[in-house]
Amino acid sequence: MKPNRSGGLVYSTEHGRMCPACRQPVALCRCRDATALPKTDGVVRIRLETKGRKGKGVTVVAGIPLAEAELQELGKQLKQRCGSGGTVKDGTIEIQGDHRTLVLEALKARGWTVKLAGG
Repeated sequence: MKPNRSGGLVYSTEHGRMCPACRQPVALCRCRDATALPKTDGVVRIRLETKGRKGKGVTVVAGIPLAEAELQELGKQLKQRCGSGGTVKDGTIEIQGDHRTLVLEALKARGWTVKLAGG
């Protein structure tokens, strides 16, 4: 019989859910804070996507070298500036509508190298 390598304490009646990586309570988890920045080439790319969205345009911002929490905050600021809804998922920011020029100006003001991608 093989030993259980992925095992460990998942739930404790005293602390609740436990992190499987650091084996601490989820509220005190240290491994979430130690997440590395995503690897990028240093260029933030902005593109307009309509595929899979019934013809509606979505501005997609990819390649931002920020951690997840900072990316969420930047997404919130960009959505407020554009006056539109959107989401942050898989390391990209999606903003409903064609707001490429507004997003381009906002990101250049932060000092990043920004390019419009796509046609």
